[in-house]
Amino acid sequence: MKQLQITNYRLQILTALILSLLFNKNFAQTARDTGKYSFSQQQAIDFAMKSQLQVQNAMYDEDIAKEKVKETVGLGLPQINGSFDVKDFIDLPTSLIPAEFFGGPPGTYMGVKFGTQYNAAAGASASQLVFNSDYLVGLQATKTYLELTRKATQRTKIDVSVAVTKAYYSVLINNERMKTMDANIDRIKKLMSDTKALNENGFVEKIDLDRITVTYNNLLVEKDKLQRLIGLGESLLKFQMGMDQSATLALTDKLEDVKFQPEISTEKFDYGKRIEYSLLQTQKNIAQLELKRNKMGYLPNMFLYGSATANAYRQKFDFFDTKQGWYPTILIGGTINVPIFDGLQKNYRIQQAKVSLLKAENNLKSIQQTIDLDRASAQINLQNASSA
Repeated sequence: MKQLQITNYRLQILTALILSLLFNKNFAQTARDTGKYSFSQQQAIDFAMKSQLQVQNAMYDEDIAKEKVKETVGLGLPQINGSFDVKDFIDLPTSLIPAEFFGGPPGTYMGVKFGTQYNAAAGASASQLVFNSDYLVGLQATKTYLELTRKATQRTKIDVSVAVTKAYYSVLINNERMKTMDANIDRIKKLMSDTKALNENGFVEKIDLDRITVTYNNLLVEKDKLQRLIGLGESLLKFQMGMDQSATLALTDKLEDVKFQPEISTEKFDYGKRIEYSLLQTQKNIAQLELKRNKMGYLPNMFLYGSATANAYRQKFDFFDTKQGWYPTILIGGTINVPIFDGLQKNYRIQQAKVSLLKAENNLKSIQQTIDLDRASAQINLQNASSA
């Protein structure tokens, strides 16, 4: 009996889980079908990470970089090719031989035709890169390039997150402004009504009523402007999220729930935490690899290769006749290319790479100065905002 109760209890839990999953799935599907969403600030960011086209393109660039790394690795793997060639000599080529071989006068030539009408050649060739400085540095460069695209994706996500957050709280602020505007309109409207009654009874002058009426009308105009501004802010938020403009979006966060306490850190700042600095550091690494590649350009290159071919000669098109043979040729070899003098081109490329590396180092120093200024400005703005 106890075992039966446990089994029923487990069935109830399983049923509840299934219903919960179905409800969440149906709820999400309903939101997509009806175009109605209710998002917190974090949910809006999560939606943007999946729907924003900039984020998607950044991730596509990362996928391209991954395939580029594989392509570069493939250059160092054996390269194998096959071929099959068939020729039909409608008119055989003519060769000239001394006519005296056939009893002709010395110093003259006779045209003769050699060969068969049909020739065929089938073969396979393979090559293997043994050592190449460009390839070795290129492997490192592609991995650094992949790292660069990953950081670029991270930066895009950060930028989108910041843009969504700003747009989200901008709408919240304008909604609060609308509440304040409505309260002011109600207060002025009551004051206008009271003043009108006092004017009708001779307690205040007409000019006082006119002033309050003008103020009331101005508030109504400002309310219309604010209402359009709220609509524009919501459209901007949808755009930053990658959401269709026809969708209905409700914001669930409240400004009164937002609490922050600015903290002034006295510890040494780690510039590597800023994605801009990290990107420039990766670009510096690429500049170092370019300098290394040019310096290694003075090293020799080595390749191994081999091929196997077979030729057939026929008067009839019967290359698959096993009674007639094919004539094979097989060879293997290697090539070493040693650079001797290139008009100092490599030297000039090295000098260019050195200057590019100096520029990359200056860019890192420049971004450090920019980050220091941003931090100082942000700390002052936070302190002013918190004390306001």
